Amino acid sequence: MDHSHAPVLDALEEFRRRGDIAYGPPGHKQGRGVDPRVADVVGLDVFRSDVLTLNGLDDRRESQGVLSRAQELMADAVGAEQAFFSTCGSSLSVRTAMLAVAGPGEKLLLSRNAHKSVIAAVVVNGVEPIWVHPKFDSERHLAHPPEPDDVRRRLEEHPDAKGMLLITPTNWGTCADIRGVADVCHSFDVPLIVDEAWGAHLPFHPDLPAWGIDAGADLVVTSVHKMGGAIEQSSVFHLQYDRVSPDVLKQREDLLGTTSASSLVYATLDGWRRQMVEHGRDLLDGALRRAYRVREAVAGTSGLRLMDREVVEAGLAAELDPLKIVIDVQDLGISGMQAAEWLRTECQVDVGGSDTFRINASITHADDDDTEKVLVDALRKLVDGAGSIERQPAVHLPPPRSLELEQARLPREAFFGEAEQVASKDAVGRIAAETISPYPPGVPVVAPGEVINSEVVDYLRSGADHGMLLPDAADPSAKTFRVVARGR
Repeated sequence: MDHSHAPVLDALEEFRRRGDIAYGPPGHKQGRGVDPRVADVVGLDVFRSDVLTLNGLDDRRESQGVLSRAQELMADAVGAEQAFFSTCGSSLSVRTAMLAVAGPGEKLLLSRNAHKSVIAAVVVNGVEPIWVHPKFDSERHLAHPPEPDDVRRRLEEHPDAKGMLLITPTNWGTCADIRGVADVCHSFDVPLIVDEAWGAHLPFHPDLPAWGIDAGADLVVTSVHKMGGAIEQSSVFHLQYDRVSPDVLKQREDLLGTTSASSLVYATLDGWRRQMVEHGRDLLDGALRRAYRVREAVAGTSGLRLMDREVVEAGLAAELDPLKIVIDVQDLGISGMQAAEWLRTECQVDVGGSDTFRINASITHADDDDTEKVLVDALRKLVDGAGSIERQPAVHLPPPRSLELEQARLPREAFFGEAEQVASKDAVGRIAAETISPYPPGVPVVAPGEVINSEVVDYLRSGADHGMLLPDAADPSAKTFRVVARGR
């Protein structure tokens, strides 16, 4: 296929060249009605390019097939049989993918280190989750993806499960053995869905970890805004084989997706695909060289501990994305959350994620000499300035087994059922009626329907006191918990 074309971008350029006057949405009329104070901040061109797909870029009565051609090019670029764009981010795309495989009341295997969007999907879709617990790294207090044998055991226990959802890479860059998990799933004749939100760049360079389609997954969801070059909320479904019907997938997407899709998302997805096909190898070569230099700088800085390929060599993960720079700051006497706040306040550097122990930073094809230097200099300043950071109450980390909570009620039933708010001490032994996800990375510690234990309560209470964000909890201070009402 001719990848020099970008059908959505070309259609958008033609729309602007013609100077069409639209008498339907969006109401700002391609920027004519925008407050100049808004345009000064976000740019008038954003509004000039905000066009309806229907009767704008593409007319259903005389369809030019703009979007379908762009999706065909995307599929060809990454080796998928089909690709579908989504403008609602991978949070919604993952829900759609799950619903395309398992319906209400049906079983679906899920990695328990999933993002909160997966838990939301379980609640909304009404599927019965069969949790596959991740491989827990006790030294780093970190969850890595589950292994093929873990998946096999759960499928043997639940032969009526409709498929498996695997999360890889994690927010910390550790990757699953996708090929091994796919082989296990296919031996049971069920599809493997891969939530590869952090892996949009993986198809475009041989020195990066294997990506889902190449490794045999049936359906792969990527967030191109995370490690690629499209704007926020850009997501793509990649599909192959016949275990997931493309017609069913499109129907489920139509059920959950917006009817006012953003041309800005479509256009940037289209342009990013062209850029990667034409220049991706060289751009990612540069990003990898830059990441290795940053890694060397971190490894040579006293007080910082770099997570590197030792996690692969120890058998804790199948692969590691080198573009994810994961740094343990415990030796500085501070938490990763404190480090992140200090870097933002003192250096105007925003890291990608933080937790009790560490911070991470993503290097992409967009970084240059200036951003590389800013990051390395900021990390060195952090080492020098850590002594001035006020110490906070310690976070009480639970042992790994305490995080594997008993599923006593289906998440949907617990979430929508009658509930009450109780003091944290009274929540122990009660069934959660809410999701509680320290953020970032947004992996729930508690999901609806799980039995809350004392170790988790202590962890969340001490974490909140330390400054941990719990944005989805009914009480972000974790002084009270929302639980299923007694007798329900």
